[in-house]
Amino acid sequence: MTRSGQKAFGALAIAAVAGLVSACGSGGDSTASAAPPSAAPTSAAASSASSAAPTPQAPLAGKTIVIDPGHNGGNASHPEIINKKVNVINAMKPCNTTGTATNDDYSEHAFTWDVSLRLAKILRAKGAKVVLTRKNDKGVGPCVDERAKIANRAHADASLAIHGDGAPASGHGFHIIEPAVLKGHNEKVVPQSKRLGMDLRNAFHQGTGIPYSTYLGKNGIDVRSDLGGLNVATVPAVFIEAGNMRNAGDAAKMKSAAGRQKMAEALAQGFVKFLS
Repeated sequence: MTRSGQKAFGALAIAAVAGLVSACGSGGDSTASAAPPSAAPTSAAASSASSAAPTPQAPLAGKTIVIDPGHNGGNASHPEIINKKVNVINAMKPCNTTGTATNDDYSEHAFTWDVSLRLAKILRAKGAKVVLTRKNDKGVGPCVDERAKIANRAHADASLAIHGDGAPASGHGFHIIEPAVLKGHNEKVVPQSKRLGMDLRNAFHQGTGIPYSTYLGKNGIDVRSDLGGLNVATVPAVFIEAGNMRNAGDAAKMKSAAGRQKMAEALAQGFVKFLS
């Protein structure tokens, strides 16, 4: 999901979608839907937030966090849905895309779903109420604007969209995407989003050892005004491109159950820092 390339869009026949190549924004992508090498627990039911005051055991008690697993497993089969245009404040953009994949077809949507479930489990154990923007990895959408609206309606204390990038294989590392200011729309929330982005960046870097992106952004931070999930947000919100799925080193970490668990644990620490 970078400026070095745009996701493949266009109204394509379903029969052609099987060959559709759609990057998270950086390079050539796959519509592969391979299951994770080792999946996290499949229940996505949100638990209730603790009504007790925060404690060392429940530092996120009373907080609501929205986790947005990028893309969805059924997107590739429904171009008539994901290619429809939606309003992202400063443009009309396709509802969603298929996402990218590793060179051996471990799909972005499966990766984001797995990390999101792992992260939700950890956050709930810390007392947070967690809302996921999709119920499983077999559906279609939601559209990018609706994902942001889910967090808005939940009055989330923080929102994170989890993605994997599809940049040229020579690039590696992760980056956080923060919202740019859109006058008259998000001025009040941008400073909080920037602080959220910094806390998540620091925690992810420290907890996983994954370096900052070598191909985009500065010190692991990029600012964009073209993402509906950020433009429409009225709560603190950022994206993470957790690695470049086209890079062999990044892909190995993303395909590893242990690697995904480290990512989830690191992101949880970032939320604790931001919300404490």
